[in-house]
Amino acid sequence: MGLDIGLEKTDEFETLAAVESQHSFCETIRTNRDAGRTKRRDLRVYETDIRELDPYQVMRDLNLAPGDLDLLVGGPPCQSYSTTGRRRTVQDPRGTLIWHFLRFVVAFQPKFFLMENVRGLLSAAINHRPIADRPTNGGVPLKPQEQPGSVVRLFADDLRSIPGAPYRLDIFEVNAVNYGAPQLRERVLFIGNRFGRVVDFPMPTHGTGDGLAPYSTLGDAIRGIECDDSAILDFSPRKRQFLSMIPPGGNWRSLPPKLQKESMGRAWHAKGGRSGWWRRLSHSLPAPTILTMPNHASTALCHPDEVRALTLRECALIQEFPKDWEFYGTPQEQYAQVGNAVPVTLGFVAGHCLAKEVRIAAESHVTAQPIEQAATRIVYLHSHVRTRQWFKRGTVFVWSDDVLDDNLPRYANAMDPSVRIRSLAGVKRSRSRPSSVPLFSDLTATPL
Repeated sequence: MGLDIGLEKTDEFETLAAVESQHSFCETIRTNRDAGRTKRRDLRVYETDIRELDPYQVMRDLNLAPGDLDLLVGGPPCQSYSTTGRRRTVQDPRGTLIWHFLRFVVAFQPKFFLMENVRGLLSAAINHRPIADRPTNGGVPLKPQEQPGSVVRLFADDLRSIPGAPYRLDIFEVNAVNYGAPQLRERVLFIGNRFGRVVDFPMPTHGTGDGLAPYSTLGDAIRGIECDDSAILDFSPRKRQFLSMIPPGGNWRSLPPKLQKESMGRAWHAKGGRSGWWRRLSHSLPAPTILTMPNHASTALCHPDEVRALTLRECALIQEFPKDWEFYGTPQEQYAQVGNAVPVTLGFVAGHCLAKEVRIAAESHVTAQPIEQAATRIVYLHSHVRTRQWFKRGTVFVWSDDVLDDNLPRYANAMDPSVRIRSLAGVKRSRSRPSSVPLFSDLTATPL
C-alpha cells in the first residue's frame, strides 16, 4: 500500500479497490481501511490471485464502464526479474503477472496506468540464457526472445496492439532517495496513457547539486523515535558476534582478514555484491534498500547504535508508512509487506504528475490516439546513486556520524590499520559521492 498511500496523500486520487493474494496482506489493508486510514471506507479488497480474477466482474462491482477509470495501478511481483537472485523471467509463472496487469488494462481501458517494478525488468529476456552459455563464452548467438530487454519490448508491442485503445508508454528508471525518501531504492515506473501524450516524470529534487535539497537520512526517519516493537527479525548470536565488531557506517571490511574469511565463507572470494555483508548503518546517510529480511548476514540492516536488526516499525518509517499504520500477520509476513512496498514519496510524486496529466486530458477533451502515435521511450533519471565509498586502493572507508578534534575518527582502527574513517567534517549531512558522477548528465531518454 505504499504506492497507494502516496497517491492518496496528493488529495487527487481515491483507491477504489485492491487485489492481493495473501490473507495477512489483505487483513492489513482491511484493518487500516476500517480505521479510516484510507480515503474510502468502502475500499474493496479482492483476496485472490489476479490470474483468477475477472476484470469485467470487478468493473461491475465498482459500477464502472470501460474508459471510466482515471488510473489503474499495479506492482506485479518482481522476483523473477531481480538481478539479485536467479533470473527466470517469464519462465517463472510469476513472470507472467505483468501480462495479467495488461489484461486489466485491456478490460478497464483506463485513461492512465502506473505499473512499478524492479530495475532488472528493463534488461530481462523472455527466455533467460545463463551467462556461461552466452556467445561471449562460446555459446550460439542469442535468439530474439533471449535478447536483453525483450520482455519490455514485447509488453510495449502488446500495448500498442490493443484494439481501439492503444497506449503510449513512458518508462522511468528512478531512485526514491532523489525525491526525499530516506533510503536508496531504485525502481522502474511504467506510465501509459491513451491520449498519445508524452509524460515527463519530475526531475530529482534531492541530492548534491546546486538547488537540490539534501538527501534525507536514516536518522531523519528513525532517530528519536520510540520503537516499542516486538516485531523484529533479529540476528542470531553468531551474527551479533561479528556485527558487534563493526563500527557504525562499516561493513565486513572492518574485520581482520582472518575473520572476514571465516565469517563469509565462499562469498569472501566474490568480485562484487559484498557491501551488505555485516553492514552496520549510519544515521547520517540514507538507508540502504529496505528488504523483506533485514537479518541476513549478506544484506544486514544493523542499527547504528545497537547490535540488532532494524525493527518492523523502523523499516516502515523508512518506507514512509504513517506512524499509526498497522500490520497484520506473523513477523515475517509483516516485514514482507514493508519490504515489498514502494516508498510513499514515489507514489506522492507520481500522483501529482499523473493528476496534472488527467486534468489536461479532461480539459482538452482528447480521445484515444491512433496506434502510430503510441510510442515508447525509457528515461533514466539518475537512478544509480552512490552516497559513499567503501574501499579504494587497499584502503577501507568507514563512515562516522561523529567528528572529534582535528577530524579524528570516533572509532579506532585497532582491527585493521588500513581502515580509514570518513567523518562529516562539519557538514550537517552526508555528501560523500564520487565527483565523477554528475547528477543531471546521466539523464537520458532511449526510444524502445
